[in-house]
Amino acid sequence: MSHPVKVDVWSDIACPWCFVGKRRFEQAVARFDGEVEVEYHSFELSPETPVDYAGTEAQFLAQHKGLPTQQAEQMLAQMTELAAGEGLAYDFGGLQHANTVLAHQALHHAKAHGKQVELKERLLAAYFEQGLNLNHAEVLADLAAEVGLDRDAVLTDLESGAHLPAVRADQEQAIEYGIGGVPFYVFDGRLAVSGAQSPDVFVTALERVAREAVTESGQPA
Repeated sequence: MSHPVKVDVWSDIACPWCFVGKRRFEQAVARFDGEVEVEYHSFELSPETPVDYAGTEAQFLAQHKGLPTQQAEQMLAQMTELAAGEGLAYDFGGLQHANTVLAHQALHHAKAHGKQVELKERLLAAYFEQGLNLNHAEVLADLAAEVGLDRDAVLTDLESGAHLPAVRADQEQAIEYGIGGVPFYVFDGRLAVSGAQSPDVFVTALERVAREAVTESGQPA
């Protein structure tokens, strides 16, 4: 392959399908005969979420979707089982629902320092598997330090809102693309895949855009 396939991913750390999609996409990358460059972009599923929401995840889902709480609990149980099939240990009982705008700013800080992919993984695990409260800058800075970022620098940027314009720019681009849900993948700016698809779907997308790039460059495959 003559160049890496660039994949832009719109997602939210409070999106259970985004973590599942991440694992399935990683399987596809492992099977793909070529280099892949991933960049994450901000998307807030529930920007109106209050900081330190006091209810359970089932209660939030029920309110957000207009469902009976029992039905929301059943949906979360099904999601937990599905995630387990990808090697993920979701704990919705311990999850602390977050307003994710600060987390997205932390991810932009990480991108500027070459650690975005690592922090994305850490935040998803902290949120869905470990029940950490990602509403607060101090917690996000601690997690950023775990992946090799400067804790004080992260905290300074979060407190000043230095990366908030970048978060809003991602969200505006999502609107331009017509993205209504996440995860959403854009391959080399030419092919879009919506949802946590199977690894086979992602492999097909990677191979297609890589093949098209070679054809356009006039280089032998």
